Amino acid sequence: MSSVWSVAALSLSSCPPSFHHLSSSPNPRVSAGHRKQHVFCCKNSQEDAKPSCCVQDQHQLGTRRRGFMLDLGFAAFSFPTIASNAMAKDIEVAEGYWVYTDDENKYKIVIPKDWQMGAAEPRGFNNITAFYPEDGSGSNVSIVITGLGADFTRMESFGKVDEFAETLVSGLDRSWKDPPGVTAKLIDCKASKGIYYIQYTLQNPGESRRYLYSALGMASNGWVNRLFTVTGQFMEDKKDKYSSEIEKVVSSFSFI
Repeated sequence: MSSVWSVAALSLSSCPPSFHHLSSSPNPRVSAGHRKQHVFCCKNSQEDAKPSCCVQDQHQLGTRRRGFMLDLGFAAFSFPTIASNAMAKDIEVAEGYWVYTDDENKYKIVIPKDWQMGAAEPRGFNNITAFYPEDGSGSNVSIVITGLGADFTRMESFGKVDEFAETLVSGLDRSWKDPPGVTAKLIDCKASKGIYYIQYTLQNPGESRRYLYSALGMASNGWVNRLFTVTGQFMEDKKDKYSSEIEKVVSSFSFI
């Protein structure tokens, strides 16, 4: 759950993460010497950075689950830059797309061919990989992999998808504060084949609404279970351009 919150927090953070640009094409033989650095930058008021909450009862799974979601939700405000070990493999898909395959982390995802790719490895997370168009719109799709505790053995360990989505969105919402902070609204949620899909919006006062579409699944690397959070986002004025494309990208995520 922390990864979902982390991606949402990136949308609101005043301290942007840095990603190494890896490649704009599905060619796995991109030289490390040709990497450029790109930055995703979004704004937020610093006082809304982290909810004031704590976990009192560590003996109840439900409390641990909620504490895990809330306490780690806003952890990733800035990340040290690091190159990804994952390789991009060209697999036959629809025209205009290619398949990015991460053999180390055992997943694949369909990406538009003209999008760029970057990666970072922040403290407390296994890794982050991001894909984004070069139009400076702030639209992107990120994949965050987070290690889980022994209590979390499948997605239902977080609760049913409705409960999971409500906890996520209500935890991000700061519209009740004085003065009001970010407004978070749940649009839709569903579960399919062990993956949770959540659509929601975030909006800072006086700013445009941001749409987010997330897919979350759990898989083991042989030692521990890990949560994979794929989140696509775009601003309201880019909805017509990126809504269907980003939903297609996020929905294409699968384990291999």
